[in-house]
Amino acid sequence: MAGKLKVAVRWQGRALPGVTQRLRAVGIAALQRAGAEEGELSVLLCDDRTMELLNRHFRHKNKPTDVLSFPAHDRLPNGTVHLGDVAISLETAARQAEAAGHSLERELCLLLIHGALHVCGFDHEQDQGEMEALEAQLREELL
Repeated sequence: MAGKLKVAVRWQGRALPGVTQRLRAVGIAALQRAGAEEGELSVLLCDDRTMELLNRHFRHKNKPTDVLSFPAHDRLPNGTVHLGDVAISLETAARQAEAAGHSLERELCLLLIHGALHVCGFDHEQDQGEMEALEAQLREELL
């Protein structure tokens, strides 16, 4: 898998038609722009209940959130690099999309870009605006 990037998308419920391929393409582009050269990113699209459980377990916050990122960068026995995992709440994304006046697909792409950048080491809470700037460029280029 050297030199290749892959985004594996798993839906907790029924997949939205055509959205899986779009998420894969956006995820790969975001990873490339963030400097990743090879590896796989796993994306879980889940409900608020699952996201609340993840948020409680990993961040000690007892509420759902829109996106969580779990960087890994582990080399698996088969030689593949597991870059990490991103979980996105479909229910929260739908509410945010409605509030913003755009499609759920667009919101999912926005959240995936954000999560992919975190997996690649960017941190908007610690940097000097680099993540926010790259995220804005990716939104402009990809959406």
